Amino acid sequence: MPKDFRATTLERAIGRQLAGWRDERELSLTEAGQRVGFSSAKLSMMENAVQPSAPVDVMALGYVYKVPTPEWQAVVLRAQYAERARARSGGDGLNFDPAADFANLVFEATLLRVFTTDLVPAAFQLPGYTNAVLQDDDPVRTARLAMVREAWATRLTDRDPLAVRAVFPEAVLRQVIGGPRVMKAQLLHLMEVSEHETVTVRVVPRGAGAYPAMGSPFTLLGFPHRQHNDVAYLETFIKGEYVEEPGLTEQCAHRFASLQEMALGTGESLELIAEAAADL
Repeated sequence: MPKDFRATTLERAIGRQLAGWRDERELSLTEAGQRVGFSSAKLSMMENAVQPSAPVDVMALGYVYKVPTPEWQAVVLRAQYAERARARSGGDGLNFDPAADFANLVFEATLLRVFTTDLVPAAFQLPGYTNAVLQDDDPVRTARLAMVREAWATRLTDRDPLAVRAVFPEAVLRQVIGGPRVMKAQLLHLMEVSEHETVTVRVVPRGAGAYPAMGSPFTLLGFPHRQHNDVAYLETFIKGEYVEEPGLTEQCAHRFASLQEMALGTGESLELIAEAAADL
């Protein structure tokens, strides 16, 4: 393993796939390791992406688990790409889709710092609100947003729950999406989730003027493993993108801190949300 290994999101997706293969066959780490000739520790580190998954090891697991050949070959190709990518930059990750993978990262994260510019954060959206945003014509994205909601809800009662720090401008509260009834339900839900001790919701008032990252929404994810750096997620209606270079994620963290300084406190933000709901 490299001296200071930091798993990319592609390598983490590979590990998740390996764990999925084993779970489908209802094998323990020890049982699977014995079959393939790995220690259970090595297999666990591969699945959790705390060490790289060598293509030959992926191939061996695919063979032992009797995974359909095209399926394990696709994962081997990704492992080969991930291996080469450590020595160079560029490429498309063999069609690795961050938008499809994002809910998995949310499930694994311990901290989300979310800045939105025109919508309620995905983790807190009600289905009616999401459907109104997407106008029922994007079932794939609708399903992905539902997975993000589910990931947050699942982690809410964990021993190590997912903390969410959300900041957005007041315009998010005033844009009546889906009509007054849908929007009021969404605002009341936002008030409800903000009562959780692991959630903070802060609003940038419309009188604040220009603010950092204006017009550029992003989510910054933090993780428990030392080998997993912070990851920024950016999305347009065309595609999603991960940003993993530490210097760039540090810029996101700095801008988020600046946004928090400009935003109202949690109590004042809650009052503003309640006021917007009462106006509907």
